[in-house]
Amino acid sequence: MIQILMVVLGGALGAVARYGLSGLVHRWLTGAFPFGTLAVNVVGCLAIGGFLHFVEDRSMLSPTTRLFVAVGILGGFTTFSAFGYETIELLRDGEWWSAFWSVSGNLVLGLGAVWAGRAILRWIGM
Repeated sequence: MIQILMVVLGGALGAVARYGLSGLVHRWLTGAFPFGTLAVNVVGCLAIGGFLHFVEDRSMLSPTTRLFVAVGILGGFTTFSAFGYETIELLRDGEWWSAFWSVSGNLVLGLGAVWAGRAILRWIGM
C-alpha cells in the first residue's frame, strides 16, 4: 500500500511540475510548435537518466524512494522519460532489435492509437 501512496504523491508533484514548465515555455516561446511538451520530455529524460544512474551506482536510496521519484514524480512529469531510459538500457545491453522495435512500436502504435481514438469517436458521432 505504501508503494501505491508513493506513486500517487510523486505523480501529483510531477503532474504539477509538467503543467508549470510546459506553461512557462509556452508563454516564452509562442507559435504552433509544442515547445512546452518538448521541454518537458527533454528535461524528464535528463532527470531520469541522471537519477537512475546515480541510484544504480550508489544504492543509497530505498526502493520506495526510487519508486517515489522515478515512477511517481518523473512518471507524472512525463512517461517519455521512462521510454527514453528503457530504450537506452536496451541499447546498453546490446538489445538493438528490441530497442528498434520499442521505438518503432511506441511511435507508430502510439500515433495510430491517437488517430484511432479520434476516428472512433467521430464515427459514433461524438
